Amino acid sequence: MTQVPVPKPQDDLQTVVESRTREWHFHIYFLLQSPTETAAALALRDAVLRLRREGAFVAVPLHRVNKYPIGPHPAGSYEIWVPDSSFSDVFFYLASNRGNLSVLVHPLTSEQRRDHETRNGWLGTPWPIYLDALPRESDEVPLQYPELGLGWSTVPEDEISLDERRKRGAKVEALLANDPEAAPAPQD
Repeated sequence: MTQVPVPKPQDDLQTVVESRTREWHFHIYFLLQSPTETAAALALRDAVLRLRREGAFVAVPLHRVNKYPIGPHPAGSYEIWVPDSSFSDVFFYLASNRGNLSVLVHPLTSEQRRDHETRNGWLGTPWPIYLDALPRESDEVPLQYPELGLGWSTVPEDEISLDERRKRGAKVEALLANDPEAAPAPQD
């Protein structure tokens, strides 16, 4: 029996921090033939817009709502752009309020096909995606809403430094050192 080598996960702090994604797309899908599902999708969109206005999170639904299949998306849909700083809040909100709607979640990088194919996740039932409509790689990340200064448009001075990350990590390790339920980090 041939053993396949186990891939080693990336664990270099600088590489992980520099290669993380900073922007996400949530695509809300709805059956075009269903007035009920279409109304539910549009009501969810309006709720997201109201909550953004109120400051719950930063989420920018694309103005256009696709009332036919477009690009890789096989149904009615709309996109919500989210910077990494609001990802958790928007993810939880949509997970809790999507009803029966399906939501495709993927990072926004220069590798759009990979983002939709292997870096994706679903809230609800997955739909088939037409991947041939997507480029494998582009020269740069498609920049969205740079006027917000979030996501890929965050200025370096607003980033947490590697030294600050190391200090935070050491503080967490120290606080958890005597907790028998918390696994300690390896001592390499």
